[in-house]
Amino acid sequence: MDGTDLQVPALGGHDFDQLIREDRVHRSIYTDPAIFRMEMTRVFAAVWVYLGHESQIPANDDFVQTRMGLRPLILVRDSGGQIRALYNRCTHRGSTVCRQESGSAKAFQCPYHGWTFFNSGRLSGVPWPEGYACDFGDSRFNLAQVPRVESFRGFVFGTLNADAPPLPDYLGPVARPIEEWLDRQPGGTISLCNANRLRLHGNWKLVYDNSADGYHVLFSHRSLLAMENRMATDDAKGLAFYRDSPDTRPMYVYAYPNGHHFKDKRGNVERGRPGALWEIEASHPGMEFFADKLRREHPARADEFLDLASSEPVNINVFPNLHILGNHVQVVQPLAVDRTDTTWWGTAVVDDAGTLDGALEDINAIRMRTQEGFPNFGEVDDLMNFEQIQAGLAAEEDEWVYTHRGLGLPDRYRVEEDGAIRGPATDEVFLREYFKFYRQLMAAEPRIEITREAS
Repeated sequence: MDGTDLQVPALGGHDFDQLIREDRVHRSIYTDPAIFRMEMTRVFAAVWVYLGHESQIPANDDFVQTRMGLRPLILVRDSGGQIRALYNRCTHRGSTVCRQESGSAKAFQCPYHGWTFFNSGRLSGVPWPEGYACDFGDSRFNLAQVPRVESFRGFVFGTLNADAPPLPDYLGPVARPIEEWLDRQPGGTISLCNANRLRLHGNWKLVYDNSADGYHVLFSHRSLLAMENRMATDDAKGLAFYRDSPDTRPMYVYAYPNGHHFKDKRGNVERGRPGALWEIEASHPGMEFFADKLRREHPARADEFLDLASSEPVNINVFPNLHILGNHVQVVQPLAVDRTDTTWWGTAVVDDAGTLDGALEDINAIRMRTQEGFPNFGEVDDLMNFEQIQAGLAAEEDEWVYTHRGLGLPDRYRVEEDGAIRGPATDEVFLREYFKFYRQLMAAEPRIEITREAS
């Protein structure tokens, strides 16, 4: 680390204690370009931001492009095996040095003037160096990179904040549901695979606001519920447990420190009984073939294998941009105050130990068909909501967005041993709690650093 302190721009004029209140937030939180610019430093540089998964860079020299807020990065496992997050920005004139989404490379060459960098970030060569009077051994010519990059169970995070807590401390109790989600897989890991990529004309926080919201499901996802149950006789597939008095169903939202939250719907499924998850999995074209094949070839373990292929009813949300839902990993990338990318990665089971008796390909085939469920049918409902919220918030005189469902009702919440606040899955307690953390971030100036490989 070269210890380079970066001056955080002072964007004044915002009193976040006034903009974020106990029961509401001001519309400008979603619409003000100056607030968005502040977020790129005070949120997306100050906390641990999800960058990618180790399965995307399994071998030395593998890389994938990613972002930290608006910063273009190359997530790479360098030739020595170290995972780095390099700025995708030539130190000469600023052009990106990598224009391929993913691949394998020992070095990156800027297409503009041919400056070349090892995948450690160190400058390896400059065309016609005799035309310069400088010393190219100076580390300032090496690619900038994120100084703190760490993995948690395969999920790779980075921060530019020298004062940020260690990653395990930042995750805190949200680590437990992530580990439970992973530990139901053989070997306790997954691999990311093909993705659905979507773009919305709305603020990135609208996605986070919705990520544990159980209040909208019955109204926004009527077509999804109908699709999930189109071939069912008992009308109990997919999200059907939201239909009858969802406030009182055995599903809860947990608001954790540091803006994380978790919606746990597993209480609607009989725990511990093989086949229970598969019973509520909606049918998609082609799934029946693989299910029949598993029952025919593995009769004693078919229910176990089908449960492994099924979507687990959880929403695990790591502030600010990582969401684990069912079998899917959703990543949110802000582009502008009113423009956001959201990518839904499929996940595959990994069976290096060979514990699945040759059923791995069939299990993963079914898991990929679950991409045709919520990501394709449900997420488009949500994106339409987000875009229409952004349109509605253009009304300047109507200033407030309310977040008060459940607030003030007696015996509505309880505090768990890990400090989480538990409430009904239809309540907005997670919104209120994450905005408290957001307000704290936006009122502070983080100590931002970059690093460059020593020459």
